[in-house]
Amino acid sequence: MFTPLRGRSVLVTGGTKGIGKGIAAAFAAEGTSVVITGRDEQAGKQAAADLSAAAERGGGTVSYVHADVADPDSCARAVAAAVQRGGGLDVLCCNAGIFPAAPLTEMTPPQLEDVLGTNLKGTIYAVQAALPALANSDHGRVIVTSSITGPVTGFVGWSHYGASKAGQLGFVRSAALELARAHVTVNAVLPGNIMTGGLGDLGDDYLHTMEASIPLRRLGSVEDIANAVLFLACDEAAYITGQTLVIDGGQTIPESLEAMG
Repeated sequence: MFTPLRGRSVLVTGGTKGIGKGIAAAFAAEGTSVVITGRDEQAGKQAAADLSAAAERGGGTVSYVHADVADPDSCARAVAAAVQRGGGLDVLCCNAGIFPAAPLTEMTPPQLEDVLGTNLKGTIYAVQAALPALANSDHGRVIVTSSITGPVTGFVGWSHYGASKAGQLGFVRSAALELARAHVTVNAVLPGNIMTGGLGDLGDDYLHTMEASIPLRRLGSVEDIANAVLFLACDEAAYITGQTLVIDGGQTIPESLEAMG
């Protein structure tokens, strides 16, 4: 049995859809105060409303704050809201991310800056803003949503995305050293192909191809990622820091499809 998370305060950036929304739902069901952020205010308010009923059954709350993690001031406002609504901040989930495709021959400086600004700089800005509150918590946790794309694998058209996700892991390791003195852990989860609306937009052929390349023969669910995040947030994971957890159904294990038998 793990120590309950009930009563803790959680901030999930990019928590209005996909993996982030799944993470927020999991924390809310554990009885925590969850604040989700996103750039689309209408989608954010709808996501908070969607999650509130389940949150109430678990004794938790979910609310939305409009924020763009690429803006340090926006991150500070989101953290302040989480502290005010939750009485502090115990867990920061740096989940906000975008993945527009752009081949190198066509990628523009604004496209590159947009991806790096949200995925990499946004992670750093959010952690910087949250540091004082996390240091005041007895359960300070930073959990970054990275990806297998970049740190482990590559994909045509996503060189900027891959670079941002690999960069997150470099940040995690050094930040873990700096935050250790404040007893705040910093870890990352690396999802493989997870069934979200964004992945579904890539088409049935892509989904079938991905399923065939995964030893467990299925795409992951947002719950698969959320469960791992809950573990890293619990007291029993307090001695884990600077680490990465690949959650991909075994996709990165075989050297070829033939190796799967």
